[in-house]
Amino acid sequence: MKVMRTAFLREGIGGTRRPRARAFLPLMIFLNACVPATQSEAPTRAALPVSIADSTLPPMKTFTARAMPAEVRSNKALAQDFLDLSFQMESGRSLPVLTRFETPITVAVRGPAPATLAPDLRRLLARLRREAGIDISQVYDPSANVIVQAVTRAEIRDVLPDAACFVAPNVSSLAEYRKLRRSARTDWTRLQTRERLTVFLPNDSSPQEVRDCLHEELAQSLGPLNDLYRLSDSVFNDDNVHTVLTGFDMLILRAYYDPALRSGMSRTQVARALPAILSRLNPAGDSGPEQRASFTPRGYSDAIQTALGRSTDPADRRIAASEAVRIADRMGWQDHRRAFAHFAFGRVLQLSDPVAAQAHFQLADRLYTATPGTALHRAYVATQLAAYAISTGDGDTALRLLSPHLDTAQRGENAALLSTLLLLQAEALDLSGRPEEARVVRVDSLGWARYGFGPDWAVRAKQREIASLNPRK
Repeated sequence: MKVMRTAFLREGIGGTRRPRARAFLPLMIFLNACVPATQSEAPTRAALPVSIADSTLPPMKTFTARAMPAEVRSNKALAQDFLDLSFQMESGRSLPVLTRFETPITVAVRGPAPATLAPDLRRLLARLRREAGIDISQVYDPSANVIVQAVTRAEIRDVLPDAACFVAPNVSSLAEYRKLRRSARTDWTRLQTRERLTVFLPNDSSPQEVRDCLHEELAQSLGPLNDLYRLSDSVFNDDNVHTVLTGFDMLILRAYYDPALRSGMSRTQVARALPAILSRLNPAGDSGPEQRASFTPRGYSDAIQTALGRSTDPADRRIAASEAVRIADRMGWQDHRRAFAHFAFGRVLQLSDPVAAQAHFQLADRLYTATPGTALHRAYVATQLAAYAISTGDGDTALRLLSPHLDTAQRGENAALLSTLLLLQAEALDLSGRPEEARVVRVDSLGWARYGFGPDWAVRAKQREIASLNPRK
């Protein structure tokens, strides 16, 4: 059984999709994110072949590590989030006890890793030490606690079809996982502590896709195994808006490794310890309104999954999108979950009824605007709204829609999104009679596109795709 996580739109525009994680033709693609794999849980993030050697494009641009401050939230809400993340899996299976590493954590890379993995791993480990207070370091010892195993997509798919990356306990190779995948040794619910885990990453995906897998899988190697739609500012969310660990995630991980907790504690025991822990780590959360989000019915998750499914019948997708909106209305939501339902409906209607799709995108944007922690969500919506404006020849409107979100994509360290916003901006500048500015912006986008999309052919395809929106071309 595979557990699917339907991703938010990451690359930019809407259209048909290929069955892989970061496809760049013909338009914007939904990605499936990795989840912990057990005998009944398996990841689904597809990948694409990448060759970034001998590029004729400008040098690849990368991000520098920096802290991402968490939104201030009440400690009562944080405690509930912590418990729901830590004592349940995405599939709904309960975890009887807290498990974590009880010794300093070592990480080693094995296999033919892509060139960008090493610096991305160093930046991530530095952030985990600095922001989460975790004693974690890279070593060159095959007996490390966490092995980051670089393998090909084909090797991963041979074990888990449609998967691009995953983490498994108590194994050190794909062959060992294949042998033990249905045994108690790889069952997360039977762990009492964490001692040895392996993250399997594709070495032939785009640099950003590899990094995104690294962040998600290493976070789950260290801490919570669940995802919650109610979290707007976390990688522990099925919408996959955030691709690198956020301030919220670091706070959760810092609490996860607080000295007051230990492996083997029950949910009740952890719940008793959390108020004092969170009061120390997040003193501002002791005062102010609780603002706890309501639970998310399974039906909502299922409806979103179907609406954004890669191979689902269009009529079924439309029914599912309508059901997601209906559930959001019934639950009385005015937050990012209702916004995401309308965003999904817009995606479903995009080809058959673009005007109605724009109405859903606009409503999603209004709802996101009123919800804290959703700036990155709005940046994704902006690509849809701006693409439509460009297709109608309205460059000035497109520029107005795009300009607030460039810094957001930069802060979110999403090169694919940033390069898409820049490419859309270049077309809008052309339409507004500013061709020299358009040329400069277009060149600037290419370095980010190399990190976000990978090989030259994918970058060029993204350029052509967005240029084709311009009615003057």
